[in-house]
Amino acid sequence: MAKVAWIGLGVMGFPMAGHLLNKGGHDVVVYNRTPGKAEAWLSHYGGGRTAPTPAAAAAGAEFVFACVGNDDDVRAVTTGGDGAFRGMGAGAVFVDHTTASARVARELATAARERGFSFLDAPVSGGQAGAESGTLSVMAGGEKEAYARAAPLISTYARTLTHIGPPGAGQLTKMVNQIAIAGLLQGLSEAISFAKNAGLDLDLVMSTISKGAAQSWQLENRWKSMSEGRFDFGFAVDWMRKDLAICLGEARRNGSSLPVAALVDQFYAEVQTMGGARWDTSSLIALLDHPGNA
Repeated sequence: MAKVAWIGLGVMGFPMAGHLLNKGGHDVVVYNRTPGKAEAWLSHYGGGRTAPTPAAAAAGAEFVFACVGNDDDVRAVTTGGDGAFRGMGAGAVFVDHTTASARVARELATAARERGFSFLDAPVSGGQAGAESGTLSVMAGGEKEAYARAAPLISTYARTLTHIGPPGAGQLTKMVNQIAIAGLLQGLSEAISFAKNAGLDLDLVMSTISKGAAQSWQLENRWKSMSEGRFDFGFAVDWMRKDLAICLGEARRNGSSLPVAALVDQFYAEVQTMGGARWDTSSLIALLDHPGNA
């Protein structure tokens, strides 16, 4: 059993912290900017403790985990006035599951090293469903030794976890993931729209092509809801646009060309205009089904 602090109890962090407590059997203290969520977490999982600040949560912890919103949020809960870095001791490990920039990951890895502890950037893929079922994919950057120590704890909510490389490598890999998903979803949207306009039996078509080279997680898990126009679940368009902004910013720095990702980002902006800011990312098809609404 390890002494663990968890910072950020959103739709992802809430169940992930729960797995550490109930599946992993660890001693977990939680912090959330809205205290009511922390109290709700204690009630839901029947254990753990709350702390009034990230620093207080991290005091005495061997491992500190965070899953918050963006670069500024990560900085606030780490090096901010009441940030976790102020409470962490030598030899501890900070694991950041936020999807953020590689730049902030490298910045905080340096800050942690100067203070005598370790920092891992470890964004996840699998969405809320993966967090709840404990089947996330985790891609980590940072020191190998720190990763090896944290891996058994991460495995309580992850099906696959991989050490990619030095600080920032986890965030860069998550960018690769999001770039691929953006293109896949636009292609799937166009394919479904084409099949419907052609008068084909969608069940038969999708069952057939999912057995061949067109197979993907998005096809198998999203085609049905996409064809029915159901998007009130999953990974929100707002979040995807945040992630794509990170991807496009990094591409400008490393000289990559991302024409499809840039175009899909514009399409997501149109979905937001339609009122779909909180719709699942598969809602790209709404622009094809109802082009006059954009």
